[in-house]
Amino acid sequence: MSNSAGELYLAEIREQPRALERLVAQRAELAAVSRLLADRAPSIVRLIAHGSSDNAAAYGVYAFGLLSGWTALRDSITLTVYYDAQLDLPSSVVVALSQSGETPDVVEYVVRARQRGAPTIAVTNDPESDLADAADVTFPLAAGEERAVAATKTYLNTLAALALMAAGVSGREREVGDGIRRVAELLDGMLDPIERAVPAIATTFAYVARMFVIGRGIEFATAREIALKLTETCRVAAEPLTATDLAHGPIAALDPLFPVWTIASRDEALPAVVDAAARIREAGATVVASGNASSEVSGAAYELPVPEPPIPLLAPLLSVVPGQIFAGALARAKGLDPDKPVGLSKITRAR
Repeated sequence: MSNSAGELYLAEIREQPRALERLVAQRAELAAVSRLLADRAPSIVRLIAHGSSDNAAAYGVYAFGLLSGWTALRDSITLTVYYDAQLDLPSSVVVALSQSGETPDVVEYVVRARQRGAPTIAVTNDPESDLADAADVTFPLAAGEERAVAATKTYLNTLAALALMAAGVSGREREVGDGIRRVAELLDGMLDPIERAVPAIATTFAYVARMFVIGRGIEFATAREIALKLTETCRVAAEPLTATDLAHGPIAALDPLFPVWTIASRDEALPAVVDAAARIREAGATVVASGNASSEVSGAAYELPVPEPPIPLLAPLLSVVPGQIFAGALARAKGLDPDKPVGLSKITRAR
């Protein structure tokens, strides 16, 4: 393995504070999106995405629900694009998430939705992409060029974009924007300590081939994204679960060689995560605790805490970062290059 393996991936993690600041500075672009949403006041916000963007969409369900009181869902691309289901799209707003803006079936969904009368919003890192051309309005992620294949800064900016969009129709845009700026400051202060702490932990996991990642509520998106990073960069068969899903069968798979990553944030879902961690320890599995309430997870073998955000809803912008850094360190411990995961490219096309 080259000594430079993972340099691009880590560099983009370090760029995340500046990327967030650029996103929040796009006031005119956010205003255009907010006007479209406010004018339509949709019955449903349909979030369309794949991969890391789809993980961010899981967060968007909570952002719209908690900030604006709107129903948002991760919609099926297959229903519309492949089965041509005649859904009631005019009463919805479609928010399509794609870092590249070139994923063919995401673009096709937007084309069809617009033809059927649904207002459409593109959230993409490329404002000149096919997706941006297909949508009514675009909210650029402004994350800067991604040089590593595995998404990091575009994922974080997608979370922030969804929070800003939801806040923009609820009169909380300034509060959330200021909160994201504060998150960027907190990220600046936490990156170096986590980078120094993670390699020694990752080395002890070099044998690991399977893992559960546990979160609940707003942090289930984080569980999904950390699991994806472990899978694509480290070849670990990582499965995301809600804290309550663990008890419905998956806990039977645990043993001392099956570690579990838990994300504990100080919110209404914390008791379920703490209870799940207790069950995991009873099964003899190793527990890694992260999040701003990681200290509440007693008996964890390893702890990677993060600061508390100014607004609880913004916790996932901080809690995903230890998982990003850990995935890069574990890939290197396994002799893999997190910059170039095997079989992956920046744009996923159907085959």
